Amino acid sequence: MWSVSHGARPSSAAASRAPARKDRIAAVSRPSYPRSSSTTRPISGPTLGRSAPAGDRHPRTVADLTGRLDALLDGLGIRTAVGGHSYGAWIALSYALHAPERVRRLFLLDPTPCFAGFKAAYLLRAAPVLLRPAPRRTRAFLEGETGATPLDPERLALQEAAVGFRACRPVTGPRPAPDALRGLDVPVLLLLAGNSRTLPRSRLRSSGGTPSSAGVAARARELLPRVAVAVLPDVSPHALPQAAPPGLGRRLSDFLAGPGD
Repeated sequence: MWSVSHGARPSSAAASRAPARKDRIAAVSRPSYPRSSSTTRPISGPTLGRSAPAGDRHPRTVADLTGRLDALLDGLGIRTAVGGHSYGAWIALSYALHAPERVRRLFLLDPTPCFAGFKAAYLLRAAPVLLRPAPRRTRAFLEGETGATPLDPERLALQEAAVGFRACRPVTGPRPAPDALRGLDVPVLLLLAGNSRTLPRSRLRSSGGTPSSAGVAARARELLPRVAVAVLPDVSPHALPQAAPPGLGRRLSDFLAGPGD
């Protein structure tokens, strides 16, 4: 998940609190983040979304996740834009629903599971990777899900190396309630992978089996009052954001630089 500040600097009160929270705040710069401008810069806090059976510092509930982001923004003393990809987008949306007054803008890059569940066949394909992780099994799964899109070698190497780490259970929660989404008065940019194999097709006979991305787009437009939606053609969820089509970075930058309401 990413947070992007907009033309703001920590207040003196926040600065006085920052040293005590130094382990919670880090400035970052990565090629896959939206392009920075003179008024925006990406920031991130600690790794979110993972829980462990021991220790009190690991998030275990959705409230733990939102609490950590509250602490990050308290330390920085800013109102910010938030967003993310896939599971990170779910965390970002959950936070926007938790504290809409602290969120200027929200971008969601192929979020799951925010507007629809997973296709059963996808869960079956992913099960061996989750239950018995191994580098070769991880590589085969990602290559199968991304199709003709070449995988980024560095990202693939990182995914394979992560297999050797002790597994932690992700912090999960329910899909956002429709009424909560309808009440979210925040500008939202929703970008969906057009070549998705993770989501079920529409069950409406009249639609002829609407592609999953189109069904999610229609659902989001129905629920979110201030959403702009685009489907990114010929790219799968697992190829994002590294294989994003040209112009995506500029589109995100323009959206994030827009005025907060």
